[in-house]
Amino acid sequence: MSKKLSRPPVSLLDKYDGPGFQTLYATKVTVSGGEAQHGRASGTARSDDGELELQLRLPPVFGGPGGGTNPEQLFAASFGACFHGALNLLAEKHGVEVPDASVEVEVAFGRDPVDGQHALTAHVTVRLPGMNRKLAEELVRATERICPYAKLVRQGIESSVRVVT
Repeated sequence: MSKKLSRPPVSLLDKYDGPGFQTLYATKVTVSGGEAQHGRASGTARSDDGELELQLRLPPVFGGPGGGTNPEQLFAASFGACFHGALNLLAEKHGVEVPDASVEVEVAFGRDPVDGQHALTAHVTVRLPGMNRKLAEELVRATERICPYAKLVRQGIESSVRVVT
């Protein structure tokens, strides 16, 4: 018998007033290179708890065979899931029902005109069928302010890169 799925508590929306970043959850995913010794082309992504194991493949547009996912799809899925969750928590907190809400995230990988290298763009479309437009816009704008992924794409993220040999 499987455990019934439930929503996270609305208390996740409670403001935090501490001296530094407070970790509520952390995970680790390791990407290895696979056959082509290239994580993006033939790699595997595995989480430390074993719940995630994905084959990474170049999409055909880059000359790859497809048949696996890629970083842009993973980022779009992560952003969409987080935004949808935050939207639903806010709606619940304010007594608004959004049973048919959906969030579509389009992520594009391309050339950056600033430095000639690569960059991503992300565009979010939120569908709230049957909801008053003004209320829908207010709910989505409030979600933009609290969704960690929306904050990430708007203002960046604390990050580091280190080398271990």
